[in-house]
Amino acid sequence: MNSYEIKKFVKIILLLLAVFIGGLTLYFSQQLAKKVAQEEKKKIATWAKAIKYSGDPEVAEANLTFYLELIQDNTTIPAIVVDEKGKITQQVINLDKIQLKKPGYLEEKRQQFAAENEPIPIPIAEGIVHNVYYGESSVLKQLRYYPFIVLGVVGLFILVSYFTFSVSRRAEENQVWVGLAKETAHQLGTPISSLMGWVDVIEMGEMPENAGDEMRKDIRRLQIITERFSKIGSEPILKKVELNLTLQHAVDYMKTRSGKGVHFDIQSSGPVYVMLNLNLFDWVIENLTKNSIDAMEGAGNLKYIISKKADKITLDVTDTGKGIPRNHFKSVFKPGFTTKRRGWGLGLSLAKRIINDYHRGQIFVKESQPGVGTTMRVVLNEAV
Repeated sequence: MNSYEIKKFVKIILLLLAVFIGGLTLYFSQQLAKKVAQEEKKKIATWAKAIKYSGDPEVAEANLTFYLELIQDNTTIPAIVVDEKGKITQQVINLDKIQLKKPGYLEEKRQQFAAENEPIPIPIAEGIVHNVYYGESSVLKQLRYYPFIVLGVVGLFILVSYFTFSVSRRAEENQVWVGLAKETAHQLGTPISSLMGWVDVIEMGEMPENAGDEMRKDIRRLQIITERFSKIGSEPILKKVELNLTLQHAVDYMKTRSGKGVHFDIQSSGPVYVMLNLNLFDWVIENLTKNSIDAMEGAGNLKYIISKKADKITLDVTDTGKGIPRNHFKSVFKPGFTTKRRGWGLGLSLAKRIINDYHRGQIFVKESQPGVGTTMRVVLNEAV
């Protein structure tokens, strides 16, 4: 599974987790709303009894005061009392006072309350029963709709985040393609320029003895570059190779293209075998080496150390350059990140893709100190 597939899998898991949490929030909030509704039903029933006894002349003054307090205590639940003839009485509470002046408003609310809750009867006298129609309090309504508002806000946030991520990803992809085009031109430029030079030599009638060999090297270089770029986006073929020999070959190529001020040193405890695509791995070594030479400004020590631990093979590339700040350890692998005036920040991004996605390994900054140097570590699986 490559990094793109891993990101896609993580997104799906996070989406499912968000849906699960949202569903759980809705469930528990609705259960809580039901409990609040039951409590409000009990409260309105108590209020209805208080209305009944408050109009009873036989009720003691102390009890009457208590019942009046109960009536006044209901400040949130809207209610309408209807007499035995279906006529709305003066007992109307917690409704919009302005709307009360409109004809038909109370009857409309009574019908609404009847649809929401079963009316509570108030036995006034023998054969006389009033009914209390009540609705949901503002608190209960908020409780019912609050989760939907939260989910709406979360959904909007997810959409905005997804859109932002998509724009960012497209910008990053565009940056990669621009960098890749520049990298292609850069890599093709050297052998093409060399071949054009040989054409000029041939036209002048001069033919050095090694001309054929040198032109073949340039043509071979063009073939290698073509094969490298053709592997991007497809699964490369890996072969079992001895890492020391492969590294030595790549370093020898870079030696002839670097200044005399760079001292190269390869250290290893013995032969180790790994599964590699030679052209792509050489590209990684070239990028790491170029970065180190640039960091050392063309003069310093460049050391390659191969070691083995369990079934893992590590390659440390250490230079004596200007170093990398710790807060840039991860950023250096992002497309477009560069500290060079003429760079386009693609080398390490390609190296990471080649090592992580194609070789199932790792590449990272092992350690770095400004003014002292940097060690880049490549971890590969040992071939069985």
